[in-house]
Amino acid sequence: MHEFGVPPLVEAPRTGGLADSVYLVAEEDPHLVQLRRREHARDGEWLEVTAAVFRDEVLALAKGLLANGIRLGDRVALMSRTRYEWTLFDYALWSVGAVPVPVYPSSSPEQVRWILADTGAVACVVEHEDHAMTVGAVCDSLPSLRRIWQLDSGCTTELMGDGVAVADELVHRHRRSVTPGSAATVIYTSGTTGRPKGCVLTHANFAAECDNLVTGWSEVFAGRGGEQASTLLYLPLAHVYARMVQVASLRGGIALGHQAETSPEQLLPALASFRPTFLLAVPYIFERIHRRARQAAEEAGRGDLFAKAADVAVRWAEAAERRALGEGAGPSAALRLQHQLYDMTVYARVRAVLGGRMRHAVCGGSALSREVALFFAGAGITVVEGYGLTESTAAVTVNPPGRVRYGTVGRPVPGCTVRIAEDGEVWVRGGTVFAGYLDNPGATAEVLRGGWLATGDLGELDDEGYLTITGRKKDIIVTSGGKSIAPGVLEERVRAHPLVSQCLVVGDDRPYAGALVTLDPEALAHWQRVRHKPQAEPRQVLRDPDLQEEIQRLLVTANTAVSRAESIRAFRIIPEEFTEERGLVTPSLKLRRGAIVKAYAADIEELYTA
Repeated sequence: MHEFGVPPLVEAPRTGGLADSVYLVAEEDPHLVQLRRREHARDGEWLEVTAAVFRDEVLALAKGLLANGIRLGDRVALMSRTRYEWTLFDYALWSVGAVPVPVYPSSSPEQVRWILADTGAVACVVEHEDHAMTVGAVCDSLPSLRRIWQLDSGCTTELMGDGVAVADELVHRHRRSVTPGSAATVIYTSGTTGRPKGCVLTHANFAAECDNLVTGWSEVFAGRGGEQASTLLYLPLAHVYARMVQVASLRGGIALGHQAETSPEQLLPALASFRPTFLLAVPYIFERIHRRARQAAEEAGRGDLFAKAADVAVRWAEAAERRALGEGAGPSAALRLQHQLYDMTVYARVRAVLGGRMRHAVCGGSALSREVALFFAGAGITVVEGYGLTESTAAVTVNPPGRVRYGTVGRPVPGCTVRIAEDGEVWVRGGTVFAGYLDNPGATAEVLRGGWLATGDLGELDDEGYLTITGRKKDIIVTSGGKSIAPGVLEERVRAHPLVSQCLVVGDDRPYAGALVTLDPEALAHWQRVRHKPQAEPRQVLRDPDLQEEIQRLLVTANTAVSRAESIRAFRIIPEEFTEERGLVTPSLKLRRGAIVKAYAADIEELYTA
């Protein structure tokens, strides 16, 4: 199968922009809860923000922006973690026809300088003083930049005060000038190689993506038993995935919350108090919860119980998957009985970690282990994988909730078509495909080909339109013997092990594939405790023969997914994780392969000289 498409479920808007929904909803249902925010409330409590209140705040801020010279088409940078004010600024800027430009809060001065210079940003909103200093360090080379506003210094209130004398109608005149084809944002690629490029996404791109997802996946995006659907957004709003969640929530009547801190110590309590009905996430959160649940059981002396419950969950989910796909009768009576028993003793505790109300989650950004996805499905939370790019306004494919094929990234979102080119590259077409790279026609021409977006990813389509991603074209490793290896499959299988944090397969122009493996510090400490080994730093533990044997067994298992010529023959455990601060991963946690290979050249050499 080389091409598969799904017709759109929602007609594309002919007029207006994204801000219109804020004013329309406030008029039709002013008491609808659109957001929940924790600022100024007691710990663990969330204040409700109705459609009318949010509309009034957006309008007041939009008037303040006009009073400070922001006009139709101006580009304004936003550099902050995920918080309520980001959403407020997005919709205020869209209300006056301006274009928000997201900047990752971890960006270096040079990255900030490039984005602000490339977009000609006239103003920049930052979260705190450190961000202000980062922008200030490069502002001499930014002649277009006129203003820097700081959230933690009360800029939102000040701007609203500046706009008191501005007439509401002036905002609405600007808003009515926005068309579906107008630029809604410029999002810069993570830049795993080369300088980041600015992806111009239109109001129509977001409308096509969000409206079709909310309509087509109503089982995920609707509340149960009449309750309002809600989600807690913790992903960085500088990333297209989070931006799509924000827009979909406000267009779809979903209560949206924000969580700035993403460490498990901060995120998990926030999820427990917010109690979302669904979550859009990356694999990391589910892998971490799965590991913590197992570790807690083992340390409490209930490791065998958890292992049996996990096995039942996986087998139950596999049987349910076969039934949904018309390939089986579903779980047997004995399996259903076991599943019911463990639901009360194990699975309910897993759901409680996520607030207790969640029954669905959409996972993207990188591959999620099939076993982890099946475990959560068996525990009562269906995690559906999706696939997309910045250039496609996030999701191109998502698994249908009632017909999930675990291990695939699903079928095309309504309105999208997926094609597999002759060389195996995934091409996509539809209303979500971006307008092009900002002021870069050469780069645009490289990826937009006759209406199709060439993604750079390799994949396969089955007869029912389910897409499986097999790797990246530029990541293909060619050994000295001429064998081509797609590292993604091996890396995913290695990373599924509880001890492993990251895995990078190498082998270009080498006789065989090797691997650099980093360990999860928390999982390593747990591994030492249950084996009654003295606690030590990862660097000191690396020579432990039991640890070496554990990783070797893991690689033997991972190699069963590939041919002998593609298998990993040697490995080296790296004592520290690859981090964004060291320039080894992108802000969305993708490995920067070239940077890692350069940083660990000596370790890689030892793989082939030992």
